[in-house]
Amino acid sequence: MGVKQLKATGEVSVKQAYTSKQLVKFLLPSLIGVLLFLVPISVNGKVTIGLGVLADGLQGAISEYIPLFMTSVLGVSALGSLLVKLVPVPFIKKNEFLSSLFDVSPLWLALRVIGAVFAIFTLLEVGPEVISSKLTGGVVLFDLIPVLMVWFLFASLFMPLLLEFGLMDFIGSVVRKIMYPLFKLPGRSSVDAVASWMGSGTVGVLLTTQQYESGYYSKREAAVVATNFSIASIAFSLVIATFIGMDHMFVEFYFTVVVCGVVAAIICPRIPPLSLKKDTYYEPVGKQINETVPEGVSSFRWGIEKAVEKAGQVKSIRKVFVKGVYNVVDIWFGLIPLVMALGTVALVVAEFTPVFTYLSYPLVPILNLLQIPEAGAAAPAILVGFADMFLPAVIGSGIESEITRFVIAVMSLTQLIYMSEIGILLIKSKIPITFVELFVIFLQRTIITLPVAALMAHLLFF
Repeated sequence: MGVKQLKATGEVSVKQAYTSKQLVKFLLPSLIGVLLFLVPISVNGKVTIGLGVLADGLQGAISEYIPLFMTSVLGVSALGSLLVKLVPVPFIKKNEFLSSLFDVSPLWLALRVIGAVFAIFTLLEVGPEVISSKLTGGVVLFDLIPVLMVWFLFASLFMPLLLEFGLMDFIGSVVRKIMYPLFKLPGRSSVDAVASWMGSGTVGVLLTTQQYESGYYSKREAAVVATNFSIASIAFSLVIATFIGMDHMFVEFYFTVVVCGVVAAIICPRIPPLSLKKDTYYEPVGKQINETVPEGVSSFRWGIEKAVEKAGQVKSIRKVFVKGVYNVVDIWFGLIPLVMALGTVALVVAEFTPVFTYLSYPLVPILNLLQIPEAGAAAPAILVGFADMFLPAVIGSGIESEITRFVIAVMSLTQLIYMSEIGILLIKSKIPITFVELFVIFLQRTIITLPVAALMAHLLFF
């Protein structure tokens, strides 16, 4: 069917047409996926995507109930995991999904319990103030988790439209000639970048994780995409720019973010630790990708071939939907507790200890060299981004120098690795990347993008 490469003779056989049913099975779900994930729309002056409209609508409708609901979910996650460890529960052990959901390692069990306890402290405003404070646990439970809950709900349910019906395979074949020379990545990684850009960096990481576990990214490619292409959305970038007083020059601000991001994405994959990652695939599934276009066949034609072939593998829409529901439950019960536990700890370190101030001392002379005013105040604001993406804007908002606030805001969006969300997603995933490696990549991105951001700032404020 379609383009077939004959190994014995080296000839390529091309079928001139597909049936309308085959094409519709690829095109219709993929078009809906594009409209939901990749097409920007403006709602009340805010640039978002269809998925964002759904997420914002649901969050707005049930926002007052989400903290209590998610605290209950975290409690069930912790108690269920404890029960499985302490008491044999046959029906859970025999059920593959329930077993994977609750039968976790001692480390993840401890983090689930800590996350549940932190959520209860924060919700009821009891326990140590450093945990339940509006600056720490309050940020995670009332600001971050509601966003993650609704985004992951809709992303998990609708992501099969991008993954299962051939869109990734089509785009991968068409744009591979651009992505591989620049970033050493398969063409399909461009979809991850656009999904992040228009929607959410967490959606990009979720997409990357599923692609890796399905055999479409190697270990190196998955690590590179997750740490370089899970960029902040335009909507969130506008929030940062407004908070730090840069909304009046948002176009110039976001252009600088894009330039810095591209520079970092070209350099970082070519240096350790990312360059040392193996080009081997997730062992349980092995390599499932082939974007190489046969000679004598156009990239577009080969993309259609691979897309129709992929869509043809879907035998039941119900199974695709059930898989999406399983992903939602797995994320709510397995990932959100880690966000609550580790995100709160990261914010406690950032808000109530001088750790980031001490770590930022070597950055002060560099900022002075780059002629960034108020370097002493700017340095901690730049480094604290490792804890949470929003913290640099919070700390930097009190700085008087406009050029300094501009650089801080740009850096908060180009560093990408922040532990309250993206970092935890990656550590929880099967992508082989460690906490230490994430911190090293964070520092690399800071060192690479800081001079670019400073140069652009000096040109814009000249």
